Amino acid sequence: MIKRFVDIVVSIVSMILLLPLFLMIAFAIKIDSKGPVFFKQERLGKNGKVFKIIKFRTMVDNAEQKGSGLSTFEGDPRVTRVGEMLRKTSLDEISQLINILIGDMSLVGPRPPVPFHPRKYEEYSDHQVLRFKVRPGITGLAQIMGRNSLTWDERIEYDVEYVQNVSLLLDIKIILLTIVKVFKSENIHGPSRRKRK
Repeated sequence: MIKRFVDIVVSIVSMILLLPLFLMIAFAIKIDSKGPVFFKQERLGKNGKVFKIIKFRTMVDNAEQKGSGLSTFEGDPRVTRVGEMLRKTSLDEISQLINILIGDMSLVGPRPPVPFHPRKYEEYSDHQVLRFKVRPGITGLAQIMGRNSLTWDERIEYDVEYVQNVSLLLDIKIILLTIVKVFKSENIHGPSRRKRK
């Protein structure tokens, strides 16, 4: 209950304070490329419930039907100029404050995967499915431990570790370390295709 109360208060205050930034980002996206301001995608939330995550669009419209599909990599041509800047600063994620206010997400928790990747909800093991016992978050333990440089199984293990040790102190630690990661622009993409053989 305390975690949810904090989520509601922080999301409302943040959206009010960040409204000018929201408008600036929306304007930049519209003049940079054709398509909607927001990118909405089905994700798995608490207890496997499907919801639509809201992010500022960073790629060309219908990017999932082009190139490497769900996977992105350094130098991905589908990422727009404004999108690259948003990804480096993680500003594309702040629109998820709307998801938090609605109740689909939390500030801190496991990142919500798409319903069919890396696997369907019913295909997670009894141990792995523990990651779905809390609301997904804008940031989480896996994000500060490696983010996109981690394999999915590694991310899931960190998610389960978070669920088993969730506390207000841990949340504060993750938020502070997330800020550091954002300033360093670490692990934004998966492995670069130029490095693959």
